[in-house]
Amino acid sequence: MQCIYPGSFDPITLGHLDIIQRASQAFDCVYVTILLNHKKTYLFSVEERLAMIKKACAHIPNVQACYYDGLLTHFARSKKAQTILRGLRSASDFEFELQMANLNKQLAPEIETYFMATSPDLSYISSTAVRELAMFHADISKYVPISIVEDIQRKF
Repeated sequence: MQCIYPGSFDPITLGHLDIIQRASQAFDCVYVTILLNHKKTYLFSVEERLAMIKKACAHIPNVQACYYDGLLTHFARSKKAQTILRGLRSASDFEFELQMANLNKQLAPEIETYFMATSPDLSYISSTAVRELAMFHADISKYVPISIVEDIQRKF
């Protein structure tokens, strides 16, 4: 069984990696997929984010980094994925994610959305916080995979 783990990953954090590692044990293939939200402004280009995902997940053989600019359900169907995986850090995440899951279910009834809670010790980490810390040259090594710390620091 294959799953899609979509997000902006601007940049990928240890919270994301926690979800990816656990998903890789439950699914045959995990497509870590950058989806564009045209309302957002990104710090890292798609190419930079793909490279960071590949570095961070290099030790996980059944993970593939992808990019898609379109509807998530269209991408899931193109990969023959039966599952969309969404990570949850807090109750406020759930409210938004449930709305998206219901919409996706209407668009593609054959695709299920699974929710996975981020490990409690990582639930406070967000890409936004990492970007802000990096902008002020703070140590981000506790929040992102070590393999991408320099990539992030170079941006500032």
